[in-house]
Amino acid sequence: MNPADIELFVALARARAGMKIDPAKTYLIESRLSPLARREGFAGIAELAGALRTNRDDKLIWAVVEALAQGETEFFRDRAVFETFRQEILPTLARLRGSAPIKVWSCACATGQEAYSLAMLAEEAEGLPPGAEVEVYGSDISERALEKAQSGLYTQFEVQRGLPIRRLLNHFEKVEDNWRLTPRIRQRVRWRRVNLIADMTSMGQFDVIFCRHLLSAMDPPYRRRVLEALSALLPPDGLLVLGPQETAESITDAVRPLPGRSGVYVRNPAFRAAA
Repeated sequence: MNPADIELFVALARARAGMKIDPAKTYLIESRLSPLARREGFAGIAELAGALRTNRDDKLIWAVVEALAQGETEFFRDRAVFETFRQEILPTLARLRGSAPIKVWSCACATGQEAYSLAMLAEEAEGLPPGAEVEVYGSDISERALEKAQSGLYTQFEVQRGLPIRRLLNHFEKVEDNWRLTPRIRQRVRWRRVNLIADMTSMGQFDVIFCRHLLSAMDPPYRRRVLEALSALLPPDGLLVLGPQETAESITDAVRPLPGRSGVYVRNPAFRAAA
């Protein structure tokens, strides 16, 4: 790839999705865009870049952005946060909400492992008040990733990453060499394509928002925008969960850390977004 092509791809990823792509990581760009170029009938990445400059086809631009947005994911990634959700967050919210559903959103969920991990915990939950209901939502910017997530079908390698054998046997069915989540778990998750740097005011409120391993992949100016937009979707007692190495401090005052819970934030009632 020549520098001009790299600059084009980096600029598109930033403008459309707020992504931070290191132009020096040509191997990453090539590995993600080469399959797309072949699938779209181009001889290579250079021809793909030429087509973007010539036609500015919106569908092709989004295909490039979605390919570059591929994220690393696995079931029950960073296990401690899921234990906190199961043992503390879910029972507490169930008591507070009564018969109202608890709405949990896994945003930027890639191929769905995080959303399904939350759905499994909701299915397994014990000791909740009668009538307690948990609704799980999963979203990503990539339509291809969401198609795989909705299928609920994963390879042996994918289920081996983070998924205890007990949960595999309880919640999956063998399909030839792959594993598919049972209909009961698949039906617990509602899917939607969401661009987190777009207007999200119509999304409604969520009691818990998981936004993990995303901020570090975003260009700094967009991190503040996303955190403030997500905080606006939380009720006063709602929670925002970031990755273990991520922080909202020094980025925005819209949320503040929950004492004793690394990576868990609550809305700051004193915050007022800039007009």
